[in-house]
Amino acid sequence: MARAQTTGFVGLGAMGLPMAKCILAGGGDLIGYDVSQDAREQARADGIPVADGLGAIGRDCATVIAMLPNAAIVREAALGDGGFALEMQAGDLIVDMSSSYPSATRALGAELEPRSIGLVDAPVSGGVGRAVKGTLAIIAGGGERDVERAETVLAHMGKVHRVGALGNGHAMKALNNYVSAAGLVAACEALIVGEKFGLAPETVVDILNVSTGRNNSTENKLKQFVLNRAFDAGFAFALMQKDVRAAADLSTELGLDEPLLKDLTGLLDRAGEALPAGADHTSVFEWLERR
Repeated sequence: MARAQTTGFVGLGAMGLPMAKCILAGGGDLIGYDVSQDAREQARADGIPVADGLGAIGRDCATVIAMLPNAAIVREAALGDGGFALEMQAGDLIVDMSSSYPSATRALGAELEPRSIGLVDAPVSGGVGRAVKGTLAIIAGGGERDVERAETVLAHMGKVHRVGALGNGHAMKALNNYVSAAGLVAACEALIVGEKFGLAPETVVDILNVSTGRNNSTENKLKQFVLNRAFDAGFAFALMQKDVRAAADLSTELGLDEPLLKDLTGLLDRAGEALPAGADHTSVFEWLERR
């Protein structure tokens, strides 16, 4: 594989693996890596070439995608001991598709600038189902030329929506997930109050979905994962909590004090203390119900 046309993909978890498979299916040259041996073995079983370390990703790939849990882990993978960016060349490009903190993204961009390595933040929305289908909404921030370069590979995974400067992608993702989380909590509370009054839960959902209260959670989560008490929608509560916290931190950095955002952040913090590790985000219903 020619280095200039090869993409490295760091983070082959529940979202990263199907995203990497979409690149491969689209005919792109790809090398993957994950710190988890199980993830590496699964990637190999799915036909994805796997590097022997982060340094090899940087040496062999002119574009490196990171799909990792948070901004600190992205920076460590890029610039920490043995990081992939340390082996990259001037003119190469990093695409951070994780849900990271906007200010941390801009700080990472400043660190990469002396090395002449570009950075695009391109978080995604749509969950595992759309990752598998290659139909994610990809929210891209960064310099115009960098985003244009990134679009060549990003197009294999979904539709790219440009949102402006570096960091804007992660800001928009955090704000989107705040609105999504608020809709989920409001819908769960409506179910609890309605059932207490005597409304059938299914009726509550049906009426919300033909009325102005309709949102992503009422359409795609309540009957599918809450009313049947499956609570396995495939997105961890801790990740939802982290994204809402990112939106709250952004608000604070800008000198704002948004009351609903502040209240929701506190509510999710309290729920997070009570819910078991690894709980799905729809499990917030259980916590609200117990209260």
